[in-house]
Amino acid sequence: MSDVTRILNAIERGDARATDELLPLVYEELRLLAAQKLAKGIPGQTLQATALVHEAYIRLVGDEPQGWNSRGHFFAAAAEAMRRILVENARRKKSIKRGGNQRRVDLAGSEPAGPATADPESLIALDEALAQLARIDRRKAELVKLRYFAGLTIDQTAQSLDISPATAKRLWTYARAWLVREMDGSQ
Repeated sequence: MSDVTRILNAIERGDARATDELLPLVYEELRLLAAQKLAKGIPGQTLQATALVHEAYIRLVGDEPQGWNSRGHFFAAAAEAMRRILVENARRKKSIKRGGNQRRVDLAGSEPAGPATADPESLIALDEALAQLARIDRRKAELVKLRYFAGLTIDQTAQSLDISPATAKRLWTYARAWLVREMDGSQ
C-alpha cells in the first residue's frame, strides 16, 4: 500500500493528523497537473496553478470526511474538483456583473489590439456536454475529466480507472469526438 493510500485510509478513519501528511505527498503532483492544464488549457484563464491546487485541496479534505479507495480515486476526485473550480471561474467571468459578453482588449501595445481569445463560453459548453456524457456513460466522462482537467496521460488515466491503456485510448477517442459533436450542435 502506498503512503498516499495509507494516509487516505487514515483520513477516512478520522485521523486529523493524516490530513497534514497528505498535502506534502500529493502537492507537487497536483500542482504539476494544474500547471500543465492551465498552460495548454483555457485562453484568458487568470487562475494560477497554485491557487487551483489549494482550492481543490480545500474542497477535497474540507470539513466533511471523504472516503477514497485508492490513489487513483483521490486523483479522480482532484480532477473533478479542478473542473468545477475552472467552470465556476468561467461562469463568474461571464456574468453580467463582470461585464457579461464583453471582451478584454489589450491596451499594452502601441496600437489598439483586437479582442483577446478569452472564451468562458467554450468551457461552460464543455461542462454541459460533459454532464450529458456522464448521464450516458459515466466511465467516459470520468476519463475525460482525468485527461482534460487533471492532465493525466493515457497510461495514468488507465491506471486510475483500472483499465488497459488501449481501452483508455479507445474511450478517449470516442469521448472527444462525442463532445465535439455535442458542443458544435449547442453553439
